[in-house]
Order: sequence, then C-alpha cells, then structure tokens
Amino acid sequence: MAAEQQGTLIGLGHLAPAPGSRKKRKRIGRGPGSGHGKTATRGSKGQKSRSGAKLGVGFEGGQMPLQRRVPKRGFQPLDRREWALLNIRDLKSFAGGAKVDLPALLQEGIVRRLKDGVKLLGQGEIQVPLFIKVNKCSQGARQKIEAAGGTVEEI
Repeated sequence: MAAEQQGTLIGLGHLAPAPGSRKKRKRIGRGPGSGHGKTATRGSKGQKSRSGAKLGVGFEGGQMPLQRRVPKRGFQPLDRREWALLNIRDLKSFAGGAKVDLPALLQEGIVRRLKDGVKLLGQGEIQVPLFIKVNKCSQGARQKIEAAGGTVEEI
C-alpha cells in the first residue's frame, strides 16, 4: 500500500525493463532520415559493399588462407575412440574374489571418466583372483589375471 501512495504501481501488469537495458535495433537502408541510408553502413565501394556478397569463413581476400598454408600431418580418423586406460597395478584396492566392473572402478576413483570405454593393460602384477568386466583387454593383462585365478569379460 505504501508503494502505491508514493506513485509506483505494484503488480505483474506494470512491469517494465530497467531504463537503458533495451535498445532499438539499427534499421539499415531506410532513407537519409534514419542516419543509415544511402550506402546502408556498407561503405562506398569494394567487394563487401556489393549485393550478394557472401565471404566464406577464413576467406582472406584471395590470399591463400591460413588453414591451407599450414602443413597437415598424419591421418585423423573421424571415428577415433578414446579409451580410459587401466593397468593391473591399479587394481590393488580390490580384495580377492571381488567383481570389478565400470561402476566399481568409478566408485573407487581408479577411473575418473569412462570416455568411450575402459581398456585393461598389463603393467604391474596381481596375486589375488578378480572377476573383471571391461570394454577391452590386452592379451598380457588377460594372461596375468587368468594365471592368478581370475577372469576377464569384455562387454
């Protein structure tokens, strides 16, 4: 009530943007009175002043673009997969006979991000049997785990 007495109205019907927060758009090519008539902010001459001028990304006025000047190296496959790597030595925190799968690896903090999957590699030694489920496994890692009495299953 006190606000209405001071002259300001309260309610959703009286909302307005903050002063200076909204700006009119620039109306180009609408005559000299608009301030943007005649050349319509394009300048007098040149390629970009003409109608239909569309320059590609990286166009440098006919000069060989940087992207084409810089040498390229190697083959970059579009379907490249990036694996979260896991070595046998990282599995020390699991007790013998434990089931090691992707949620268990995340919970233990051994693997931070799964990326495209987890690949088990053979660095390190293992003495306890573990039952492991991963996306990929190297032959050396598989041999070491099976020699310790465990199994590896690829999902």
